[in-house]
Amino acid sequence: MHKVVILGMGRIGASIARLLHDSGDYQLCLVDKFQSSIDFLDDDLKKLSITFDVSDKKKLFPLLKKHELVLSACSFNENPQIATTALEAGCSYFDLTEDIQCTKMIIELADRASPGQVFMPQCGLAPGFIGILGYDLSKQFDTLFTLKMRVGALPKFPTNQMLYNLTWSTDGLINEYCNPCEAIKNSQYTQLTPLEGLELFSLDGIEYEAFNTSGGLGTLCNTLVNQVHDLSYKTIRYPGHRLLMTFLFNELRLGEEGKRRETLKQIFESSIAVTKQDLVIIMASATGMIDNRLTEMTSVYKMYYQQLHGKTWSAIQLSTASSACVVIDLFFNKKIPQQGFVKQEIVKLSTFLNSPFARFYREAKIKGEE
Repeated sequence: MHKVVILGMGRIGASIARLLHDSGDYQLCLVDKFQSSIDFLDDDLKKLSITFDVSDKKKLFPLLKKHELVLSACSFNENPQIATTALEAGCSYFDLTEDIQCTKMIIELADRASPGQVFMPQCGLAPGFIGILGYDLSKQFDTLFTLKMRVGALPKFPTNQMLYNLTWSTDGLINEYCNPCEAIKNSQYTQLTPLEGLELFSLDGIEYEAFNTSGGLGTLCNTLVNQVHDLSYKTIRYPGHRLLMTFLFNELRLGEEGKRRETLKQIFESSIAVTKQDLVIIMASATGMIDNRLTEMTSVYKMYYQQLHGKTWSAIQLSTASSACVVIDLFFNKKIPQQGFVKQEIVKLSTFLNSPFARFYREAKIKGEE
């Protein structure tokens, strides 16, 4: 039994715990600073849970010292301290962060990892699986011109003017709408403005829009520099959403650091309903030369919310939690490097999809797009 600590028992953390626990291969310890989060867990998971603030190093260090791996499902701003504690405790570290600066700090920490200790941030959907998918697609070209990666978590039944419901972390949503967006343009690393780069497309007869957001590329800019002319990541929404966000974030300046972002978070969480009835669209498209012929290839996954264990699991829960479980399982089965920083794209797509935890991805793949 592999000994794993999961920090943060929100929707994603609890979902990861459920999947790992049901596999029978993991001995879990679940942590949250709020007893109310623990109380919401199923009875068998409550027995594995303890309550304390993960910023309390005196409590966190001895706990990590007794375990092989910690997965942080906490807010991105808590992860650097958790990763530092994991380094000192000799415990491997995984997280779900999309924050670029947070990841840079963790990469620096990984240089001091002990043998058998890895640091693998960005283990969710975007960054995470989309990087694995995009990199796999890129390797099929003799010469790669463009690689476009598009991901969206959307309400299945949009009813408000924003055509959007909260499906995951509000902090993460604001972060990706506000921070600079990494990209490669004309073979050079660059940063693009969030909420810009609007494009429209249709899939299965439904129209969508996509625009620049931060963090979704993970480490692909570093991996593919000098190998691709243009590399970009955009978030998918229903048409019209971006215009309203531009008004809030830019014209009302609610995207500015500090109290304005806190105000925006309060507005979102008090005015926008949460939903579990969602869908996730994952799309990677590449153009380049194959056998001296200009070729385009696209790979698309579409995942819907499901009923599991008598509860509704949102598509963002399924996609994010199962992706994290896959890479954790690959680590323990020694199918990824066993020391230092590990990029998501080092995982082969075929290896990912063959994992027992990747069932939801296998079912979500749209056939016939190659």
